[in-house]
Amino acid sequence: MEPFYRTIIGVARTLFAAQGLKFTISGEEHIPATGGAVIAMNHTGYMDFTYAGIPARATKRYIRFMAKKEVFDNKISGPMMRAMKHIPVDRGDASDSYRRAVEALRAGELVGVFPEETISRSFELKDFRSGAARMALEAGVPIVPMVLWGSQRVWTKGHPKRLGRTNTPIVIKVGTPISPSEATADVTAELHAVMEKMLHEVQQDYRHEPGAYWVPQRLGGSAPGRAEADAEDARVAAERRARKERERAERANDSGSGPSAPGQ
Repeated sequence: MEPFYRTIIGVARTLFAAQGLKFTISGEEHIPATGGAVIAMNHTGYMDFTYAGIPARATKRYIRFMAKKEVFDNKISGPMMRAMKHIPVDRGDASDSYRRAVEALRAGELVGVFPEETISRSFELKDFRSGAARMALEAGVPIVPMVLWGSQRVWTKGHPKRLGRTNTPIVIKVGTPISPSEATADVTAELHAVMEKMLHEVQQDYRHEPGAYWVPQRLGGSAPGRAEADAEDARVAAERRARKERERAERANDSGSGPSAPGQ
């Protein structure tokens, strides 16, 4: 029993109902009823992790999501994330979060991972990091692929939040578990191929508005293409690294400029 996590889910579902969100969920039976598993998801919007936990409730399970450290540093969201046993990720050094994720998997937990690492601005699948495959192989657990579609209409990068009553349809599909027994690169490539196929399948029955910002170019939308989106991600990442370097330099200067010794 996890009363806090269950309460948060209840509150979230009340909010989803107030927003008029219309969920279509399939494949919940593929989430293991017991034992550890990596839940690998695509990433198109900031609210993805709040929606991705819904299918696991069919088997009364909870997902421990790997989320960026900054969320845990926040004085409001931080205590909540820790209470729900989510796993903080420091993008500068992810070794500790990787270790904690493997330990959780070995303890029989479901660990939620976004292999793209960040939101896809093109809404197509980005290249996958190898972390999901590596931790599944090390822990000896399956990878369960999951795709979400429509969540980018609620809140995504570079566009205003739409948290009111929007009646947005959101599709979540859970695929057949993959049991890793090969090299990490092979597992990662298989996972990408499986999730891309699943994503295209759910998109076939979804109504897309021609020219809409949340629709990929492939489907007639105005979202940036993969190359443009990747270039913007690289630019933002470079700015983030430069800012952190400046902050480190400023802290170093501050720590080395203490009060002068007597007589100086």
